Amino acid sequence: MGALAKRGWEKYMLQLQLHPLRTKALTAGVLAGISDSVAQKLSGIQKLQLKRLLLKVIFGFAYGGPFGHFLHKLMDSIFKGKMDKKTVAKKVLLEQLTSSPWNNLLFLFYYGLVVEGRPLQQVKNKVKKDYPSVQLTAWTFWPIVGWINYQYMPLQFRVVFHSFVACCWGIFLNLRARSMAIAKNK
Repeated sequence: MGALAKRGWEKYMLQLQLHPLRTKALTAGVLAGISDSVAQKLSGIQKLQLKRLLLKVIFGFAYGGPFGHFLHKLMDSIFKGKMDKKTVAKKVLLEQLTSSPWNNLLFLFYYGLVVEGRPLQQVKNKVKKDYPSVQLTAWTFWPIVGWINYQYMPLQFRVVFHSFVACCWGIFLNLRARSMAIAKNK
């Protein structure tokens, strides 16, 4: 089994080198799917909601992976590949003030409109109510991830690392939403 895993990893690394955008998009899509599958099961959903799962995979594939790919290339270009602590702090701050709010806002709208199929006005009201809490929670967690990513991860692994953490983050958000819904119903 170890030889099989090693060979799979080598093939993945080759794809990451030869086709970085495609590989990061596929990785983000697969990890978004894993995240949603686990979250559905942990939240008590008996039968996997395949439409929801597919829509989350599409978001990771079409947006998460490509956005991360170009964001990290841009950050490396802006900061000329520097990785000293002061530069890493600037990268994390810039990311948290720009892409983090945008990503959370976009995901909330996508989830409400596309995944749940709610009307625009209902989604706007929900976003208006939930967005501040989601963003504040993100700012307590993602800067640490950003620091690790910019300080220790080579450029080609940053999207993969971020996607893996986002997989865990998605499970957390789904469980949090479920516990909030249960508390409201009591």
